[in-house]
Amino acid sequence: IMGLMDKYTTFFDHVLSDSFYPGLQRAIGVGSAFEGWSPREQDVVYQVLIPMTPPRGHSFHLELGTAGQRRLRNFHIRVQQECTCTSEQQVENMLCFLHHPQQELSSQQEPSLLDTLCTDSYLDVHKTARWFCQLVRAIWPALPQSHRWHLTLLPSRRSCQFKVTNGTESFRIEMLFGVRREDSHIFVSSQTREAYTASTTWPETYAVAEAEFFKHIARQAPADSLHLKCLQFFARLQLGIGFSTYTTKTIAMHLLNVLPVSQWRRRDFLLRLLDVIESLRLCVQAKRLRHFIVGNRRLPGDIHLPRDVQRAQTHNLFQHLAQQSAAHRQAISEYRVL
Repeated sequence: IMGLMDKYTTFFDHVLSDSFYPGLQRAIGVGSAFEGWSPREQDVVYQVLIPMTPPRGHSFHLELGTAGQRRLRNFHIRVQQECTCTSEQQVENMLCFLHHPQQELSSQQEPSLLDTLCTDSYLDVHKTARWFCQLVRAIWPALPQSHRWHLTLLPSRRSCQFKVTNGTESFRIEMLFGVRREDSHIFVSSQTREAYTASTTWPETYAVAEAEFFKHIARQAPADSLHLKCLQFFARLQLGIGFSTYTTKTIAMHLLNVLPVSQWRRRDFLLRLLDVIESLRLCVQAKRLRHFIVGNRRLPGDIHLPRDVQRAQTHNLFQHLAQQSAAHRQAISEYRVL
């Protein structure tokens, strides 16, 4: 999968180098498939995040939305044109969007990013996804993989989803795109969080930071560590019961952050499963499950967070249990079944 993504990155760089579309950087594998614990091995979706950079003559500015969006940590990406007239910023064969007449710009230069992928000066997820899918389809015949594999694009409004098959094997891939926050492992991305997400809304994502956490654990874990098997087993066990796999993942990450990796060996498997189920019981009882990234000041030092994420009030993933008594009763019932 990453070999295919690297080939795409090479062509993205070649095709977009002189354009006014976002630059696309090397893909980052995220989610359970790349972390090594997917509960649905037979139906896995390989998610990758493609970092975007502003094209020449443009800049990105991340803005938190309304009070409600601030609580949900939803952002907008404001696109701003920059002056390229000065010698330090001047680009060969490029007219300055700010200081050249509109008639000259429209006749001699490709449209600005504001005129292609934006809505009211803000980068539009739906427009970006359509452009991205067209780019993926157009580049595919030039890739060496196209000689042995068949590409099928799948419907999606906020990402580029496709399937590659060669007659015997099939892989489903979802390419998300986003903008890095400062020099950190936190991005704003196209991935949806609520049932409906506006086209100019880019939710903050912690997927890269979480993937980095699993890499950190892997570097320390003994050869016979079963921490991923433990998470995979429990996540598969509770499929269809009501608790999300993200709930299980969050509990496991909290445990991995406090228990030494030496206590996740084969002989400890049952004890760690009991730890997971007991932690879930306590969280359901207290109606509180702390987000692993937001507000966590005990993360390993090689995971870099923006200061506002590190110092934010801890987000409660079980907030709905605290607000809705019926949901709390249902969670207790589902826990007993589990």
